[in-house]
Amino acid sequence: MKNRSPLLAAAVAGVFTAGALAGWSAPSVLHAATAASQSAASPAAAAPATTTSAAPPAANQSAIIPLGMAPNYHAIVQENRGAVVGITVSGDLKVSNQSPFGGLPFGNGGDDNGNDNDNPLWQFFRHMPGPQQGRVPMHAQGSGFIVSSDGLILTNHHVVEGAKEVTVKLMDHREYKAKVLGSDKTSDIAVLKIDAHDLPTVRLGNSDKLGVGDYVLAIGAPFGLEETATAGIVSATGRSLPGDGAVPFIQTDAAVNPGNSGGPLFDATGAVVGINSQIYTNSGGYQGVSFAIPINLAQHIEQQIVKTGHVEHGRLGVEVQTVDQSLAQSFKLGAPQGALVAKVEPDSAAAKAGIKAGDVILKFNGTPILDAGALSVQVSGTAPGQPATLEIMRSGKEMTLTATVGSAAHAQLARNEQGGAPATHLGMSLRPLTPDEQQQLGVPGGLYVQDAQGRAADAGIQQGDVVLSVDGTPVKSVSQLRDLLRDHADHVALLIQRGDARIFIPVGLS
Repeated sequence: MKNRSPLLAAAVAGVFTAGALAGWSAPSVLHAATAASQSAASPAAAAPATTTSAAPPAANQSAIIPLGMAPNYHAIVQENRGAVVGITVSGDLKVSNQSPFGGLPFGNGGDDNGNDNDNPLWQFFRHMPGPQQGRVPMHAQGSGFIVSSDGLILTNHHVVEGAKEVTVKLMDHREYKAKVLGSDKTSDIAVLKIDAHDLPTVRLGNSDKLGVGDYVLAIGAPFGLEETATAGIVSATGRSLPGDGAVPFIQTDAAVNPGNSGGPLFDATGAVVGINSQIYTNSGGYQGVSFAIPINLAQHIEQQIVKTGHVEHGRLGVEVQTVDQSLAQSFKLGAPQGALVAKVEPDSAAAKAGIKAGDVILKFNGTPILDAGALSVQVSGTAPGQPATLEIMRSGKEMTLTATVGSAAHAQLARNEQGGAPATHLGMSLRPLTPDEQQQLGVPGGLYVQDAQGRAADAGIQQGDVVLSVDGTPVKSVSQLRDLLRDHADHVALLIQRGDARIFIPVGLS
C-alpha cells in the first residue's frame, strides 16, 4: 500500500474480511501495493472480445446543455444510468504477521513496530484479535460502465485486483459473472466482459478538450449506494501524482467516495471523459479533491487489452526531476520547464540514444515537456520499439536525439534477474540467501521467499520460507529454479525450510 499523509485513497467502496473485521467496511487505498501483492489469485485472461468500444451519438445534446445555462444533469443521468454498473469482487487478502491490519487495504503500513497507529481505524480495532499471518476472505465493491452493447465494461484495476470472482450488477438488478479480459496496474484500468447482448452503453467523449472550470458529473455507488450522482467542475488537468506518473489525472471537486472507483465521469454534453479513481483525504472520505483517469488514455489501454490481453508501456530508462527557477538559471534555460535527467540506466533506451545526466528534455516527439510528470506520461504511452525524437538542452545548447523506446516489462524482468525481486510463474518472489543466512540455517544455498501468491500461496508456501530443492535437486539461483521447472508438466515437489522444520510441498504447475 502506498502510504501518504494525507492518504491518497482509492475510491473502492470497501473491503469486508472474515475474522476480527467482519461486518465493518473501510476505504481501500489506490494502487495498494500491499493489497496487490497479497491477492490470492488473479483472474485468468479471457479470449479478446470481438466488439470494440463503440457508442451511439447523443440523442439530443441541446436538451442536456441549453445555451447559456448549466448542464441538464437530470438528462445526463437518464441517458446514462442504465450503462453504469456495480461491481462486486471476492478473493483473498494476505495479512502480515505484525498486526491484524498490516496487509489490509485501509492500513498505512504501520510504525516501526508494525502498528497501524496512523490509521483512524487503528484506535477502534487495535485491541481486537486477528490472524497473525495468512489469508482471509475478502469482498469489495466498485463501479464500472458499459462501452459496448455485447458486454464490454471499463473499471479500475484496483477494483478487480486479486479477485477470484467478479460479479456485475445492472441497473435493472440483473447480475452476471464477469471475465477479466485484462488489467493494467500502471494506468489503473481493467476491462471486463459479461455474456449479455443489446445492453445500453455510454457515449465516449474527448478528454483532451476538457478545461479547468468545465462542468462534470460522476455516477457510481459510493459506500454501496447505487446510482448516486454528484456534480462539480474540473479543478485541474494533466495532474501528476506521486507514484502515478504515467497518468495525467483530471482533478475535480465532484464528490467521489469509496465505491465510486471505476465509475464514469461525464462532461456537460453527457459524454464520458474520465474514470473516477482516487481521492485525496485525511479521513478516507471525500474532502473536495478527486481524480479521474482521462478517457482517451483509458481507450488506448482498452484497445491493447481487447487485442492482446495485456498492456505494454514504453520506457526510456532515466530518472528525471522537474526544472524549477533556480535549476533553469543553472542550466541556462529561458523558462523553468522541462525534465532534468538525474540518472541514465546502463543499456537503456536513453543510454543508447546518447542521453546524459544533466540533459534537460524539452520535447518528446514534438510535445513540449513542462515537467517530469509530462515526460512520464508521454514515454509510458509510447509503444516499445517505436522511435522517439527528443529535443534536449545540454550545456546551454539545443540538441535533437533519437531513441528507440524500450519496454517497461522487459526492464522489470531484467531487474528481477539481477536479484531485485526475482519472480516465478508459480507466484513466488525470491532472492538467493546471503552467506550469513546460509550459515545461520546451516545450508549451502537456497532461495528466500519474499512473497507468495497464486499457485505457490494456494499450496501453502509463505513469506519467509526458504526453497532448498526442486524434486531433490538443490537450488541456489532463480534461473536454476526456472530451468528445473521447465522440465515438469504437472506438479513439482519443493523442499521448504520453515523455521527449524523442513517439509516437502507439492505445487501444481497447470
